[in-house]
Amino acid sequence: MLRITELRLPIDHPPESLRAAIVRRLALAPEQLADFTVFRRGYDARKGLNFVYTVDCSLNDVAAEADVLRRFADDRHVGPTPDMHYRFVARAPEGAPRPLVVGFGPCGIFAALVLAQMGFRPLVLERGKTVRERAKDTWRLWRGHELDPESNVQFGEGGAGTFSDGKLHSQIKDPKHHGRKVLTEFVRAGAPEEILYLGKPHIGTFRLVSMVEKMRAEIESLGGEIRFRARVDDLLIEDGHVRGVILADGAEIRADHIILALGHSARDTFEMLHRRGVFMEPKPFSVGFRIEHPQALIDRARLGKYAGHPLMGAADYKLVHHAGNGRAVYSFCMCPGGTVVAATSEAGRVVTNGMSQYSRAEHNANAGIVVGITPTDYPGGPLAGIALQRTLEARAFDLGGGNYDAPVQRVGDFLAGRPSTAPGEVAPSYKPGVRYTNLASALPDYAIAAIREAIPAFARQIPGFDMHDAVLTGVETRTSSPLRIRRGDDLQSVNVRGLYPAGEGAGYAGGILSAGVDGIRAAEAVARMIVGADEIAALT
Repeated sequence: MLRITELRLPIDHPPESLRAAIVRRLALAPEQLADFTVFRRGYDARKGLNFVYTVDCSLNDVAAEADVLRRFADDRHVGPTPDMHYRFVARAPEGAPRPLVVGFGPCGIFAALVLAQMGFRPLVLERGKTVRERAKDTWRLWRGHELDPESNVQFGEGGAGTFSDGKLHSQIKDPKHHGRKVLTEFVRAGAPEEILYLGKPHIGTFRLVSMVEKMRAEIESLGGEIRFRARVDDLLIEDGHVRGVILADGAEIRADHIILALGHSARDTFEMLHRRGVFMEPKPFSVGFRIEHPQALIDRARLGKYAGHPLMGAADYKLVHHAGNGRAVYSFCMCPGGTVVAATSEAGRVVTNGMSQYSRAEHNANAGIVVGITPTDYPGGPLAGIALQRTLEARAFDLGGGNYDAPVQRVGDFLAGRPSTAPGEVAPSYKPGVRYTNLASALPDYAIAAIREAIPAFARQIPGFDMHDAVLTGVETRTSSPLRIRRGDDLQSVNVRGLYPAGEGAGYAGGILSAGVDGIRAAEAVARMIVGADEIAALT
């Protein structure tokens, strides 16, 4: 087959014009084109508004395809379709040891799924509850100010990504096309097929819940096992090799191959790993606020006359500003037509995140407006970033009134340096509730100064971004893990053999898709180690 990229058509083009565009692009007779599929569809608003397609097509005979490849040999937008079919690296031999997977978010789900599909019957240990149980616990916080530290937005089946916009795009390098495996498995579990070709696919919370359950059922049908409310409190390490785990209830589980698929909020587990001497290091992350605007304002700014077009949906944005004090300020996890949600996992702290349903039909757009920070801002070792997060989250808890309400401020007041006392045109979406205040003390001074400079700069790209009544909600602190658990090329911990740190918590992913990809890579690494390099070829 042949692949064509950067094929542009107006968004209102009739369906048959795509076939005609392929024929024109390849200089073919119409009858030579046998079939085509859309591999990717994005849009470009820089010169009008166009869909930008990547298509895979087949011709009626091999000689015609060879002729196209010859004629377009110097054209980087025409070439052979790459082989993206996923192939397992091994099959479990009889009597293969059972690997452990700690954590059942996107990374753990895909690590366990691929291990199960290869026949290794993984045992998954998840500290939280099943996805429907944790949904009920999460709603108790959002509706009633009641937090369960073991079952919330961060902990439980599906991980933090379950209560999010469900974005499935990433900028990671993926030479083996593992991302395609992730998307394909999601479709098998009930995601809309459009995620296979949309440039910025997303799923939304409600769909993710049922999908996670179906993926769990497949893992179990293949011999895997998932244990909930099974928090790992200690590691068994002998002579530099992991030999098992000890759970919170005292149970000991032996295993020589353990994938650590922790989320970025598994702070107590990070502390345990640090005590056990597992090598880790601090890494950069970001802190800031969520900002809310009317979605209609964003649609008009980004889509112009096409705002509200049924094929375009709710518009998003991606913004970056380099402030005069040397700080980078950027939008993070933009949620069109969504809500700001309570995302804490520890008592006495307020944390925010953004969430959307598949429809993205809520009144407000929201995004994190965050400032990059580095270990020089929080010296003190691998756990110092966690200490800073906790300090900022406790301050937000106090500013919000000490009951899990969040502190908020209207943008005009924030820019003017005065407290907000009442709502304006934009109603905050955060639940359980909000308290109007002054956010100047919610973040370090350098972050406040950088955000105050960035918002008017962003308004030059999106008119109205600095509208007086837009709402800032504090605080956004868990943009990514504040540490990295170092691993080698074989994906094992650099100083504890048999331990495979993976995913977002370990510092190797940032979102659902990249976490799933890293889970697949970790599963493959475990399979190679168990089977052995000399037997891989025979088993595959």
